[in-house]
Amino acid sequence: MLKRFICYYKPHKKMLALDMLASLLISVIGMVYPVVTNKMLNIYIPEKMYSTIVIAGVIVLALYIVRMALRYFVQYYGHMIGVKMQSQMRQDLFAHLEKQPFQFYDNHETGRIMTRITSDLFEVCELAHHGPENLLISTVMILLSFVYLIMIDPVLTLIIFTCVPILVVVTLYFRRAMSRAFDDRRKSNATINAAVESSVTGIRVTKAYTNSKREVEKFREGDKEFVDASRRAYRAMAMFHSSTSFVTDVFNVFILIAGGLFLYSGRISFGDYSTFIVSVNLFINPVNTLIGFMEQFQNGVSGFKRFVEIMDAEPEKDAPDAVELKDVQGVIEFRNVTYAYDPSKEVLHDINLRLEKGRKLALVGPSGGGKTTLCHLLPNFYKLQDGDGSILIDGHDIRHLTMESVRRNIGIVQQEVFLFVGTIRENILYGRPNATEEEVYEAAKRANIHDYVMTLGKGYDTEIGERGVKLSGGQKQRLSIARVFLKNPAILILDEATSALDNTTEVLIQQALDELCKGRTTLVVAHRLSTIRNADEIAVVMNGRVTERGTHEELMASDGTYKKLYSLQFRDNDFFEYTA
Repeated sequence: MLKRFICYYKPHKKMLALDMLASLLISVIGMVYPVVTNKMLNIYIPEKMYSTIVIAGVIVLALYIVRMALRYFVQYYGHMIGVKMQSQMRQDLFAHLEKQPFQFYDNHETGRIMTRITSDLFEVCELAHHGPENLLISTVMILLSFVYLIMIDPVLTLIIFTCVPILVVVTLYFRRAMSRAFDDRRKSNATINAAVESSVTGIRVTKAYTNSKREVEKFREGDKEFVDASRRAYRAMAMFHSSTSFVTDVFNVFILIAGGLFLYSGRISFGDYSTFIVSVNLFINPVNTLIGFMEQFQNGVSGFKRFVEIMDAEPEKDAPDAVELKDVQGVIEFRNVTYAYDPSKEVLHDINLRLEKGRKLALVGPSGGGKTTLCHLLPNFYKLQDGDGSILIDGHDIRHLTMESVRRNIGIVQQEVFLFVGTIRENILYGRPNATEEEVYEAAKRANIHDYVMTLGKGYDTEIGERGVKLSGGQKQRLSIARVFLKNPAILILDEATSALDNTTEVLIQQALDELCKGRTTLVVAHRLSTIRNADEIAVVMNGRVTERGTHEELMASDGTYKKLYSLQFRDNDFFEYTA
């Protein structure tokens, strides 16, 4: 994992080298003060070298001005290195998320993913900057101060440094507990973000069902989990800091006692003793910096671990022999297709269907029968395993076609329309980003949405809000249809595209869909059987199997499941019309 982390430094190695050089100079300049102090106390003051005292003071001041500039460089450019590394990680993570299959999103909550992209990577950014800087400055300061103290009095130095092994043992002992605690804290933070994302997204449902108190209670439970995890983390951190701080305080006690005895016995002079006290602080301060750095290190490592977990998730990949799907005619065949999301529960069993170019196949049947799964398998959203049959487009097994070329030639209109934050124009252009203005207008006209758009103050530049909240259900559906018109695919999937609409709106949408289906091979999933009477073929799918096939007339004549569903639906419609 360390090697993967270091790789992100490569594009910034020159700036990192300058940052480390500046940090090194800061450490070296830090040693000037005790050296000058020693000279002052032992030579310049006793011998009354007043001009030398002033010159030495000016030199120290000049070096401090240089150190101020160096610290500015380290703080600004060092942090920018961390920010750029964070940016690259974020881009890599987002690009990797875009390559994940549907199963990944089935198992990962949006809020948890957002936590890894934002707060987790911020901690990694802080570690990326402060890690090398603190390690270099602290290490150099410790070594230089150790060497200088040895030069003053080796015995006193060795006595004081007997505390170092104790400090190392204490640090290692408490670091493990702190690491586990901060990992738990991050997970609970992700839980809170997931709860917020879910509640905010579903705020209209919450208000409609007057369940605000329930959502608040759910949030409190997640927040309590975060507080408990934070309590454990900060308890571990408090034990870590208090113990290590006690050990460093012992340094001062050793200096006080041993130094006082050495001065009393005449082993060292008052000037050396004073210099020793100053120099030991130069040793203790970087030790404290390293100790404090452990908290940041744990946060950064935990964040990077969670980043790596996502990056190690297997992305969608084309087969090694995959080729582009070109000159698409739109002939579709499901050949002995069997599929299960969970190996213990089969969703589809031995499905055999064939759809010729420009023809319309309707899938009907009870919910959960496998209709939508068939629609998801065709664009390769979920992959068939070897031995589970095959799906062919123009005679080519989709497993041996590039996923991009397959999906580029398939348009999908679903019951639940997803629109992006932005304008009407931007959402239509999602079908083909390089389309002209005229093509956008034409697509909107064919989707029966253009006239409505022109009544808006800003027309196609009207903001639609999050997920198109400012539009009605029918308007959102027509906008999604315009998007498919602009994409102009050879194959079309309509997954219950009108089932959530009122009768008046359904007529408008159905007209747009009929226009959209012209000349395209179309796979339709429908609960409203009146919308698929003109389909070239209808297949009844129940419990993952095709139980009936034929035209509307043929299936009505067979007196099977389709006829029962159709009769039941129209009887209900008549009832509602009568009671209305």
